[in-house]
This record gives sequence, C-alpha cells and structure tokens, in this order.
Amino acid sequence: MFPRLFRRSHVSTSSFPSRSCLTLKDFSSDEIKRLLWVSGDLKHRIKHEKQYLPLLQGKSVAMIFEKRSTRTRMSTETGFALLGGHPCFLTSQDIHLGVNESCTDTARVLSGLCDIVLARVYSHSTLEELEKEASIPIINGLSDLYHPIQILADFLTLQERYGSLTGLTVSWIGDGNNVLHSFMMTAAKLGVHLRIATPKGYEPEQSIIHEAQKLSKQHGTQLVLTSDPMEAAHGSNVLVTDTWVSMGQEDEKKKRLKDFRGYQITMQTGSMAKPDWTFLHCLPRKMEEVDDHVFYSSRSLVFPEAENRKWTIMGLMVSVLTDYAPQTPLMKF
Repeated sequence: MFPRLFRRSHVSTSSFPSRSCLTLKDFSSDEIKRLLWVSGDLKHRIKHEKQYLPLLQGKSVAMIFEKRSTRTRMSTETGFALLGGHPCFLTSQDIHLGVNESCTDTARVLSGLCDIVLARVYSHSTLEELEKEASIPIINGLSDLYHPIQILADFLTLQERYGSLTGLTVSWIGDGNNVLHSFMMTAAKLGVHLRIATPKGYEPEQSIIHEAQKLSKQHGTQLVLTSDPMEAAHGSNVLVTDTWVSMGQEDEKKKRLKDFRGYQITMQTGSMAKPDWTFLHCLPRKMEEVDDHVFYSSRSLVFPEAENRKWTIMGLMVSVLTDYAPQTPLMKF
C-alpha cells in the first residue's frame, strides 16, 4: 500500500527532456504537478523503500554559485550523486561570469563539458543569457527575480502535510522578493489561494502582480494584496515568510528592519489563521522574521521543507535529463 499522499489520476505523464527551468511561469499546471509527482516518487522509492536508482549515472551538473547557500548546494550535490551523477561546484573564485569570460563563452564551454547547469546568481538576466547560448538545460538555483526550486520544495511539503493542495490558502507576510514571485507564478496553477502582506514600498513587481492576477482568474483562485499582516493571515492554512534582508541588501538593513516592524510571525499572527495552520520559511531565519514559539513548534514545517529541497531538485533533474516514468500512483492535488 502506498501512503495516502498518492492516488491514481489522469495528469499528463510526459517528461520534458532538455528543457530549462528559469521560472515556473513557463510551466503549466500539469507540468508542475508532474514535477512534484516525480519528486515524491523518488523520495518514496529511495528514502522509504531503500531502492538504488542510478538514473543519472554518467551525467554531470555544473553548479555555478555567485551567492552562497547551504540548502541549494547540499541538496544538488547530494541529490545528483545519490542518482549516480557527478556534481561540479563552481564558486566566484572558479568562474567569473562576464568578467574573465563572457556568459556566452561560459555557456558554450559548459555545454561541451557537462549535461546540465544549475546557476545561483544575482541577476536573472545572467540566467537568460546562459540559457540563450547553452545547448544544455539551465536551472535557476536562485536569481533576484525568481526562486523556482524553493517553491517546488514548499508545495511538496504542503502536499505531504495536507494530503492535497487544491483549496489551501497560503499567506505570505514579508518582502515582495524572488520567493514570493515564484509563489505568485505557481499557486493558482495548483488551486491554491494566495494572500500577500508586504510593507508599502516592498510590494512584488508590478508585472508579476499583473501575471498573477491573470493566473488567479484563469484557475479560479483568490489573490489578495495588502499591507496588513493580520489581514493576510486571516483564514489561512499556511503562513510563510523569508529574510527581510537578502544578500546584496546589507546596506539597507537598518531601514528594512524599521519598515518591517510588525511583520514578525508569532502565535498571535497564527490566531487569525485556520486551526490547522502551519509555517514555512526557506531559511536561513532571523528572530525578527518569526519568533521561536512558532519556528520550533509542531506547526513549523521548515525542516521537512529544507529536506524536500533535495527530493525536488532530484525530481527536476531527472525530469529534464531522462524519460523516467514514476512507479508510484499520482499524488492527489
């Protein structure tokens, strides 16, 4: 018997060989569901059934990191190796994109040396240039605009917790940043309502708001934007926040801490949510963003969420590099 997070259904079973993933804006509802299905399938077979699946044997991934990370590096290195592949980690000391060598030349060189590139960069335009010039898939490990691999992990975590995603309400309370942008490009496609609270002046990009409104209308979900954290939390299943000061914004720290006053997630915030509310944070976390009572409570899913970074990057890599068909029944969405 499979756990209740699986069921039989009719979502497309096709994969997407050699396809880049710069943003989930480019993926349909069925495609995102398939990525989550493959991720859950690999987790079930490898972690719970102790199967060895060398699906990426003989393949290598170039990992370009302009920005440091614990979860993105560890999940990609351990996940790719667990599947039999070879991860190659490249820091700014090893590769100077656009400095010692152009993005164009780097993309063409790596295309001849490995099978896929995961790049964690400051500017989204760097990813777009790499994708334009490469003949292999480019995966967005984080940019200033989007963080798609984080959102896949978040929704796998919620699917595991609630048994399905359709009808859930997610409340974002914090900065209008790359993680929120990825939520906005994904939630409606999974039938998830989104309530967003950001301080004035820290709203999501207007073009992304416009696209999210279209998606919400298309999929019949609710999208609420406010500057009141308590209003955003009202009737929610999931409270989510992120760092208020991202890498590269250190000079703004004093002003940001002042502007985000009142946005800390506490049990009082949770009192506005539904009785089954849970909490997500992509980490690393600071005390001003969420207090210990919430962060270390049974409502907090942050550590399963962090682990699922591995299973979802594995699911994405396998979907892009192979024609793998999941062996477990489709998740309930």
